[in-house]
Amino acid sequence: MLTPELLYALRNLPLAAKQAAEGFLHGQHQSRRHGAGMEFSQYRPYQPGDDLRRLDWRLAARSDRYYLRESEVDTSLTVHLLLDATASMNHRDDNGLRKLDYARLLLAALAYLATQQGDAVGLTVLLPGGLYHLPPRADARQLTRLYHALETTEATGTFPDAGTLAPLTARRQRALTVCVSDLYEEESEIESLLKRLRTTSGEVLLLHLLARNELEFTFRGAVTFEDLETGQRLQLDADQQRATWQQQLQEWLQATAQQARRHGFDYHQLNTSAPLDHAMREFMRRRMLLS
Repeated sequence: MLTPELLYALRNLPLAAKQAAEGFLHGQHQSRRHGAGMEFSQYRPYQPGDDLRRLDWRLAARSDRYYLRESEVDTSLTVHLLLDATASMNHRDDNGLRKLDYARLLLAALAYLATQQGDAVGLTVLLPGGLYHLPPRADARQLTRLYHALETTEATGTFPDAGTLAPLTARRQRALTVCVSDLYEEESEIESLLKRLRTTSGEVLLLHLLARNELEFTFRGAVTFEDLETGQRLQLDADQQRATWQQQLQEWLQATAQQARRHGFDYHQLNTSAPLDHAMREFMRRRMLLS
């Protein structure tokens, strides 16, 4: 798998998304049904250039080989991508990438995968001053719109208030909601939003971004930490606090995972130094359950 650093170094989000998605061939999951009066004809091996929407994922999972079912008809789903673009997403890992950079690559790759299957894909960027909302569409230009929105998004401020978020849950629409966030919150505002989306849209895949330097606390000596959203600062000796930090972090992560799953979210932690394959695999798995 291509590393996030290599994908980001391309400085071309559409190309990076295509490279990541096509490099993870078995990440393409087909949403399928049998057409009226149609019968299964045959499998045939995948060949470069074939329509990836016709891959049989279940067979690939059993045999580790890629086949196409020639008698199946494609259907589509609605995929709603949700990006947390608050200031904490500017946290930079040791590889030089911000959480926002990783989130852009990831959402662009997921959008590419979904579009290849004929799904209607939309994007909402959560900003303190309001929402940027790109309604789900399945037309040929939607990816271009989505890439542009991701490329021009910058992380700033704090999480939007309940009034700003209200339009997201104003009407029921069956969809797979994919939220990418670092879950930095003051009063469970992200959790509250996702609970409402779980009620109105039905499925929530929560991808929790964590930097390697957070997980492993790679800092050394006297360090001044600054809260990117409030500006508050804290000075400490990283070597003395490492064990305490890691213990408290693991306790918080376990509690966060348990709470998310209690609410019915499909929750997964992602290390921003790791390739995108884990997130794409979970995305496909969730889509397979919806097909």
